[in-house]
Amino acid sequence: MKRQKIEREREHKKINPVTDWFIRLLKGALVGIGFILPGLSGGVLAVIFGIYDPLIRFLANIRKKFMENVLYFLPVGIGAAIGIVLFAVVVEKAFGKYAALFVSLFVGFVAGTFPSLYKTAGQQGRRSSDIGILVVTSIALFALMLVGGQQLTEVTPNLLVWLGSGLLMGLGLIVPGMSPSNFLIYFGLYDKMAIGIKDFDFAVIIPLIIGFIICVLLFAKLASWLFRRYYSGMYHFILGMVVGSSLAIFPTVVFPAFTADQLTLAGLSFWGALLWSLLLFIVGTVASWLFSKVEEKYPREEMF
Repeated sequence: MKRQKIEREREHKKINPVTDWFIRLLKGALVGIGFILPGLSGGVLAVIFGIYDPLIRFLANIRKKFMENVLYFLPVGIGAAIGIVLFAVVVEKAFGKYAALFVSLFVGFVAGTFPSLYKTAGQQGRRSSDIGILVVTSIALFALMLVGGQQLTEVTPNLLVWLGSGLLMGLGLIVPGMSPSNFLIYFGLYDKMAIGIKDFDFAVIIPLIIGFIICVLLFAKLASWLFRRYYSGMYHFILGMVVGSSLAIFPTVVFPAFTADQLTLAGLSFWGALLWSLLLFIVGTVASWLFSKVEEKYPREEMF
């Protein structure tokens, strides 16, 4: 019945296939950016855009409707690749100078989608224990990122290190709220990864892809089972990850960019940097809120 209702809604709204394809391409690009932007999670953005559930179900049972799923997720994959490569160029060129501004924009983007994610989390009911999961997860992740951000460790990159980095990026998809880029920054690998992607260095790119695929295939079935069995609890856990990681971005990424040295590097005054950060946060929030309104015209997929 639920599937038939969704199909009727899609027919009633007459989704243009070309428009739908490009919307999935845009979603993929933003998810790709989420994979490499510090503080954000590609998995969270996948949840917000309504592609996380069908993607996990596809990966958990990859032979079921294989070609149908491949065609559906093809623009998502293309968009993700575009987002990762293009933003790697941005990271290499400007992120060090304007970290606070970029991060403020994307934190605003996440903030604007919070109402949509909260609504999704409560679709099958909301208990007091779910709120407890949300609060505990938020506090725990905030503390973990705060402590981790103060204990940076340099790791010498090699094949196994990049393979492990790919595994981390895979976990960023399977565990929404986890930001692989934060861990790569902690280990001194983030800028090296961005340069490797920008320069199409296959010694970096290939082990990243292999590690990512291995992780996703290993844990997709577990994630799919958990969401079927504990939908509300899992979604509130994700919501807690979103809140905790978003709040932790400020003391770990944004505030350090307001030191005298960083302001001089960016060529901005304290008040100028603060004003731009607030403005971009507002722009990101409004843009994502408007995008969520467009998203409501396209029912989330339940058939994969």
